[in-house]
Amino acid sequence: MGTRVVLITGASSGIGKCLALEYAKRGAHLVLLARRLGLLEETANECRKSNPGIRIGCYEVDVTDRDAMQSVIEKASVLIGEIDTVVANAGFGVVGKVETLKAEDFRRQLETNFFGVLNSLYPCIEMLKQNKGRIGIVGSVSSYFSFSDVAPYTVSKYAVRALAETLYLELSRYSVSTTLICPGFVESQIRMVDNKGKYDSNRHEPVPAYLVMPGEKAAKKIVDAIEKRKREKYLTRLGALTIILARMFQGPLYFILRQISIRSKESKIIEI
Repeated sequence: MGTRVVLITGASSGIGKCLALEYAKRGAHLVLLARRLGLLEETANECRKSNPGIRIGCYEVDVTDRDAMQSVIEKASVLIGEIDTVVANAGFGVVGKVETLKAEDFRRQLETNFFGVLNSLYPCIEMLKQNKGRIGIVGSVSSYFSFSDVAPYTVSKYAVRALAETLYLELSRYSVSTTLICPGFVESQIRMVDNKGKYDSNRHEPVPAYLVMPGEKAAKKIVDAIEKRKREKYLTRLGALTIILARMFQGPLYFILRQISIRSKESKIIEI
């Protein structure tokens, strides 16, 4: 690919970090955003080792802070170069039954997972239009159906899918592509983050290792999809199968999920 200037949110760990490393290998200049500056700088150092010739900017910022995002992106576009690819990856999951959660839990979830995407895109849209750029939005397999105990997360990902589909239509006239990424179980720290959005090292990975796609493999597939300007990309065979089932056999699928929910005695973290 030609030289890109790629902005990646949530680049300090998980999918975001793997995306940064993959783009670095392909020669892209990077604008890396995250809340944990120390880990972000570690990501940048690994990227520089793989490709010493690229320019990298690291910025400690919360995607929910609209003004800070605007300021950081404007500064980065001057120092690193005009952004032609945006990968909105930052996100976390609020879990719990609706009756035990509060409106604030849903609001906090949407502030990061949905409005965080908008805050990442608005400062870049004119640059993307001028450069016939690319947008990658990390959604979820959970944007196609709902699980028990993860309503805030699912609601946010349904909203993200609707946004991505709308952007695909609206920006196509400017030759700007929008790719919705729907991961299944991919190696990341999202299941290690609590309902407040804080990393909790005491949490254990609830998903069996054989179901989890390595981050490097996922990153290659994501970058390929964005570069090829695909409208949507599903990750993991289980994730793709689940979406197909949700689309073709919604009634039976929800019957099964309802039975699982009825038999569940306690709230569990279930995320795809």
